[in-house]
Amino acid sequence: MRKHGILNRHLTGALAELGHGHGVLVCDAGMPIPDGPRVVDLAFRAGVPSFAEVLEGLLEELVVEGATAAAEVRDANPAAAGLLAERFPGLVLVPHERLKKLSAGARLVVRTGEARPYANVLLRCGVFF
Repeated sequence: MRKHGILNRHLTGALAELGHGHGVLVCDAGMPIPDGPRVVDLAFRAGVPSFAEVLEGLLEELVVEGATAAAEVRDANPAAAGLLAERFPGLVLVPHERLKKLSAGARLVVRTGEARPYANVLLRCGVFF
């Protein structure tokens, strides 16, 4: 058994399969999940686990070279917008409809229980060297 870090075996296994350039969509409970990507659904109840909790845990495990989110997050969810701006200085903002289309190319989708709108980000994996 792992001592720390992500304990969910499905998520840990999915993360181990990621490579440079692969996309990981971290999304709220309401984001439509496209057919194709592997999905690890962590949602338990509304708000549990939160987008922030899951994102922070993933960032401890992943090398991220880029991130894309919906521009609507700025007005609809200032807390998520602030978190994203803080964690990703080069954050790319696109219309939500565009983010949904881009998410179809993700290798992995991690669904949270987040119940605030537009708490979604598409991460692009980097390399550690």
